[in-house]
Amino acid sequence: MRADGSRRGAPRSTYRLQTRASFDLDAAAEVAPYLHALGVDWAYLSPILQAAAGSEHGYDVVDPTRVDQERGGKAGLDRFVAAARAAKLGILVDIVPNHQGVADPSENPWWWDVLAAGRASRYASAFDIDWEVGGGRVRLPVLGGELDEVLGRGEIEVSPPRAGEEGVGEGGSGTARYFDLVLPLAAGTAPLHATTDPTAVRDVLARQHWELGFWRRDADLLNYRRFFTVTSLAGVRVEDPEVFAWSHAEVARWFREGLVDGLRIDHPDGLADPGGYLDVLAETTGGAYTLVEKILEPGEALPGWWRTDGTTGYDALGEIDRVLTDPGGEAPLNDLDRALRGAPADAASLIATAKREVADTSQAAEVGRMMRVLPAADRADLPEDATLRDALAELLTWFPVYRSYLPAGTDHMDHAVRAASAARPDLAETIAALGRLAAEAGTEFSRRFMQTTGPVMAKGVEDRAFYRYPRLTSLNEVGGDLAAFALTPDGFHEALARREASWPQAMTTLTTHDTKRSEDVRARLAVLAETPDRWRATLDELRGVASTGDGPLDDLLWQAVVGAWSDDPALRERLHAYAEKAAREGGVGTSWEDPDGAFEERIHALVDAAFGPARPVVEGYVAEIVAPGRVNSLSAKLLQLLGPGTPDVYQGTELWDLSLVDPDNRRPVDYAARRALLSRLDGGWMPQVDDSGAAKLLLVSRALRVRRDRPELLTRYTPLETVGAASAHALAFDRGGAIAVATRLPVGLAAHGGWGDAAVLLPRRVGGAWRDELTGRTVTGGATLLAELLAQYPVAILTPQG
Repeated sequence: MRADGSRRGAPRSTYRLQTRASFDLDAAAEVAPYLHALGVDWAYLSPILQAAAGSEHGYDVVDPTRVDQERGGKAGLDRFVAAARAAKLGILVDIVPNHQGVADPSENPWWWDVLAAGRASRYASAFDIDWEVGGGRVRLPVLGGELDEVLGRGEIEVSPPRAGEEGVGEGGSGTARYFDLVLPLAAGTAPLHATTDPTAVRDVLARQHWELGFWRRDADLLNYRRFFTVTSLAGVRVEDPEVFAWSHAEVARWFREGLVDGLRIDHPDGLADPGGYLDVLAETTGGAYTLVEKILEPGEALPGWWRTDGTTGYDALGEIDRVLTDPGGEAPLNDLDRALRGAPADAASLIATAKREVADTSQAAEVGRMMRVLPAADRADLPEDATLRDALAELLTWFPVYRSYLPAGTDHMDHAVRAASAARPDLAETIAALGRLAAEAGTEFSRRFMQTTGPVMAKGVEDRAFYRYPRLTSLNEVGGDLAAFALTPDGFHEALARREASWPQAMTTLTTHDTKRSEDVRARLAVLAETPDRWRATLDELRGVASTGDGPLDDLLWQAVVGAWSDDPALRERLHAYAEKAAREGGVGTSWEDPDGAFEERIHALVDAAFGPARPVVEGYVAEIVAPGRVNSLSAKLLQLLGPGTPDVYQGTELWDLSLVDPDNRRPVDYAARRALLSRLDGGWMPQVDDSGAAKLLLVSRALRVRRDRPELLTRYTPLETVGAASAHALAFDRGGAIAVATRLPVGLAAHGGWGDAAVLLPRRVGGAWRDELTGRTVTGGATLLAELLAQYPVAILTPQG
């Protein structure tokens, strides 16, 4: 720790805290002593810069120059820092350089000024706006109908300045109001009196630096880059040195004053030049610990030239989940999926279909912008717009990773050209020409292509295909490969050894604010791979009680029911919210743009049936899978916490956490209950693996304390041999003195009759023994029977005694 209290180097572990008005920085400060007692090294805060009013997540920053007032403001941050330093915690903060929130322009002074002054605004360069389109105006597709209809209904009011408005932005020249949306009028354009008269309003609107349009025409109208499909999040040009300085002034202060020790960078793939951004950021922070939220596809490596300590860990999540998944379940679950949809389906075709939909709809504006920036000489040799758009969308569809970083990554473009041409031979010539242009580093076309492949991948895979391919939903997780069902123990050891060798300080994770299902839901659902026939029979019974009429969606929803099932009184409401979101995100029978009321009634009826006539079936099946699911949970947590990298514990997941997709995974955490349980554990209590979750808390606390207090025991990665008939059900490794032993495929282990003569071959300690941090018992090393070592818990943490 430095004189100013700041830390340097990498954390030994982190604990993610989701700050918001109801859990502000002062509430986080109160948790700091508990985090230290738990064994945490650094506290990891969600975004804390000024976000939109009421924001629960903080990713809609409206003013990057100050700490969010609802979260405690500057004074709140100071108090949190003091509490964290007193608890010997480092501090990692999530920041959002790619975009800003613009849903309410009056909250964002930069956006307000751009709307008021147009290209003359000081902040015109801050946002990624195509000023040449729309006659130099910012297009805002926010209306509930075409402009004529809206004006005819008198829904837009224009007004001269009102008392109190003069301080908004740098305007004060009058406003236009459309329901709750307030927009600034350009200087000298306000009417003398407030009016909704269509002719008068139209005259005022025609003289603004912004243009209103129907929200359904956003693909045609948008002329600013947005975050994915979210029109209320406008892209920021941090590649401009002046814009970087403006948007990172507060972040720079944190490091100057020793308030913060590291950063997590949200969505770097949206930036024009992620590597260049990280270079400048490192200079700003003095080379502080920095992570990137980067999704790596199978076989893809993180760019080695980036000034980062690694990713936020979705690659580790996928490896851990798959080594605990029975490969024997793949064929029968494929058969079930085929029967439910009435036709064979494969992940690749589902993904291609979903990505093409995204390229044609929510990313159509970006496709259009790419077409506009094609150099005139190249454009002259290409076909008409419709054919060009078709070919460009096809190339985006088949691009195999989130993005390339030219001049590196041209192999990905070669793959995309081959795959797109095979899918559309009629467009092969145009696809090849576009591929060459997109692979040419340093052009605006190639840069925008790189910025667009990510949204097409994310929305197509994570937010569509994941909801359409439910053969085993524990695998449908951010960063996961739908086609990869399981990972062998040898493959798992190889992956962890690579991490130790290449990115030893990268974060590893099991649950985040973005995961589709929490780690414990996934661990429970992984049991389905061991008992696929039992799940098929159960699903048939459940569908006989309630069905949406769509077989794969039924499978998805009933898996959510059994995966999240608990005695939580809010569970029914939570499942209703999840089911509606899942169907709309996947575009199955309904959508966000065009909700189908009749179909959604069937969705909600299915959820209600789980708490009515289907309840005995649900509870009976959950009773069968809950115990092996907990074995999977404990094993996954051990593999993460003692494996290479910097493990993050997402808030509350030190106990069982059966959460679904956001906002379900941002529910309040009962820290008083966790403090009480931890105190009992530290008093010598040895809990059972039961509903309390205390066994998981025991594992988490002991593993974190080993990492923090005995780092000399985690200096390498060596797989340990297991022998005996049941040896395939164990995973073990030595980190250089700290040894992890975990159980895998517990249903199969029970069917085998237990561990029998299976043993793990532990290093022998001359004149000493190994101590299990969970039970306190000791073993001498050599061939150690798993039946004895794992008699009380399905996992063990061994450290040198004494």
